[in-house]
Amino acid sequence: MSRYTGPSCKKCTKVNQKMFLKGTKCHTNCQVDKAQRAEKEKRFGGGGRPNKQSDYAKHLREKQIARLTAQVTETQFKRFFAKASKDKGQTGAALFRFLEVRLDNLVRRVGFAVSLKAARQLVNHGHILVNGRVLSIPSAMLKPGDEITINPKTAETVLVKQGLEHAEKASQRPSFLAWDAGSKKGKLVRWPDRAESSISADEQLIVEFYSK
Repeated sequence: MSRYTGPSCKKCTKVNQKMFLKGTKCHTNCQVDKAQRAEKEKRFGGGGRPNKQSDYAKHLREKQIARLTAQVTETQFKRFFAKASKDKGQTGAALFRFLEVRLDNLVRRVGFAVSLKAARQLVNHGHILVNGRVLSIPSAMLKPGDEITINPKTAETVLVKQGLEHAEKASQRPSFLAWDAGSKKGKLVRWPDRAESSISADEQLIVEFYSK
């Protein structure tokens, strides 16, 4: 399966939204911030009006923001949407819930990595255990009650220590995750609410995009 391997910043500039794909590095020297500042200066100086987006473009942009933030391919995203469409609740909320409980995302949110890319590498290389067993599928969806741990040797690496330190300082762990600092174990205690999603996109526009 093909996967984008170019600069992460290009994904953000493509949709003109900061998606924090590089973790803590996104707080400095952000290309989106620079572009938005330049656009404001242009407008302030009477350099033109902002381009109007078509209805289709608005819907496409929200879908792209969600897909790029989750860092999944178009095929994977459609598969998540198809599963959400069969859910008893609202399709948009279910889609974001399914994207949120992917293994790579939970590894990031529990603090083992500062970015989704780094979290995916930990999973792919067999450093993450779910319920005591190695699970090397980043897109695997966890369910309430599942526990996430990391290989003890890997936990002593600089990158993992930096991730855990950042998680403590930023208090970024959501309430749907329980954390045991002593054993370095995270647990998905319940399904995440829509407000707890790390994806900043309009889910209704995404639903409408696929409904057309």
